[in-house]
Amino acid sequence: MTSLDHGKFTRVTTTFHSLLALDVFALFFTGYSLTFNDELWWLLSLMGGPESVTALHRAAGFGLIALIGFWATLMVTSETGRSNFQDVMPTGEDIKAFIQDVQFALGNADERHPAAKQFAGGDTDDVPLLSYIGKGVVFIFAVELFLLTVSGLLIWSKTGLMQYFNTKTAAMGFVIFHGLLGVIMLMGVMFHIFEHGFHPAFYPVEPKAFIPRELIPETHADGGISDLSLAPSWSTVSTVMGVLTVVGIVSVMVGSIFDEGYPVPRELTVGGGPESLLLTIGINAGIFVLFVGLVLSMYGNLLRVRWERRLEEDRRQPAATDGGHPDDD
Repeated sequence: MTSLDHGKFTRVTTTFHSLLALDVFALFFTGYSLTFNDELWWLLSLMGGPESVTALHRAAGFGLIALIGFWATLMVTSETGRSNFQDVMPTGEDIKAFIQDVQFALGNADERHPAAKQFAGGDTDDVPLLSYIGKGVVFIFAVELFLLTVSGLLIWSKTGLMQYFNTKTAAMGFVIFHGLLGVIMLMGVMFHIFEHGFHPAFYPVEPKAFIPRELIPETHADGGISDLSLAPSWSTVSTVMGVLTVVGIVSVMVGSIFDEGYPVPRELTVGGGPESLLLTIGINAGIFVLFVGLVLSMYGNLLRVRWERRLEEDRRQPAATDGGHPDDD
């Protein structure tokens, strides 16, 4: 681990992060095998067909509601939760940092704000772990998950929704909103997987997202990012995954316009289907990126188990007469 990889989450947060990731992956794999059923026919068949996949998608939706309810309760009832909520609230310094970075992008500032330099070699003593970028990610994910949950519940019974609004158009509006919001979130999750899984300092997975901060020492003998050696496979793997991520994001976006049915109704589509070979390859590339994200999530939890086991073994070693371990120099 590096000085950038100090634990920053509690045990509850790391556990919640893992459960939320698994549930969101389940929602994506089921939801998009229904959405892009022409291109992802193999995934639809693998999960038992449309009826089975619909049931799994709804079960994962209930899981998401349970996780959101648990987290909201934790934020209100626990001291740590209230403190974390206060930590993610935007401050005047966050707004100042955002404005400076926008000006830098426009060529009107000499350098980026220090808060944006954590992933560009900035020292952890000077760069906050939770910058305006991290807070923005938290808020964007929270709003998207909330809107997906509400719209998903509303379209549970499309027939009932049509009868309630007394029009098919309004009901289809909610369906389109739910599907397109999911497409936007799918693109964000693909970028999130690439950003954190293939960063040169963390490759192939960022341990602090899985190992609680109480299990990671505040200082490491291996120093900071400047002392690291790059993994030999990083360049090739990150290039391939970067291409697949871009292809997947573009293909999912284009596919949501071309494919008929869900989320875009048949009347508004302009074509597509299995005969569109490039679109089929691209959407499957995006699903592959999600599968890699699922594997990395499982690997992160495996690292946590190994880390806890190592700490337990260290504790069981008999102490030397000077208080250290017998194997110490």
